[in-house]
Amino acid sequence: MVNLYAPQAIWGRELRHYRKLAVLTQGQLAEKIHFSESLISGVETGQLPASSEFARAADEALGTGGALQRLLDWRKGQAFPSWFGPWHEIERVATALRTYEPLVIPGLLQTERYASAMLRGNEAAVAARMERQAILTRDCPPAPTLRCIIDEAVLYRPIGTAEVMKEQLQRLVEAVNPRLSIQLVPHGMHPGLLAGFVIATLEDGSDVLYAETAVRGITTDECEDVSEGIWHFEAIRIEALPLGMSLDLIKKALEERWT
Repeated sequence: MVNLYAPQAIWGRELRHYRKLAVLTQGQLAEKIHFSESLISGVETGQLPASSEFARAADEALGTGGALQRLLDWRKGQAFPSWFGPWHEIERVATALRTYEPLVIPGLLQTERYASAMLRGNEAAVAARMERQAILTRDCPPAPTLRCIIDEAVLYRPIGTAEVMKEQLQRLVEAVNPRLSIQLVPHGMHPGLLAGFVIATLEDGSDVLYAETAVRGITTDECEDVSEGIWHFEAIRIEALPLGMSLDLIKKALEERWT
């Protein structure tokens, strides 16, 4: 059931208001903006989200002066899920990050097109993810060290098109520097098959753990949880290939699978 007071539903009612003000049926508007009548119906009832392209086309067709595009600003406040907020703040001030990812490329290393495929085109969420990556190139305070361990299967999992994957793997190779390393865990059994996680080290030397679950991420500084996360990271790292061999494996996947 649609929440009538959710921002998406309110936006849909505004679209309906402007459409009726222009004395247009949904079908007539569909012809003008080249979006389907069923999409317009879904947006107006709050069941479907409107893209920026949709809002721009509707503004032009309905002569709203850009009102519908401006009303999409509500999405900026939803760039991150509420449960991700605490981790986002930790990540911004961390001096070191250790991350393990068994399923996809870590968010801090994703290209824009890979992130867009992951986030199903949610422009605000993609922009927010790209903004997070600024910590890796900042000068003051110094960028954190980032030690990534990725399961080899991630290199072959199609996220988006082959071109998206090619660009993403090239990004991994180019991203490596003295403060950023990438290691791969070869196919097979290892201690990291359950879920991805990140350990952030803060300026005072304390550590915070971010662990992924099926429904949300969890941020915790509980000693037992953090210690368990560190133990798992080291156990996975022992199984991982050295940096040079990992880069060779990435290049091999790029050439043989995505070129």
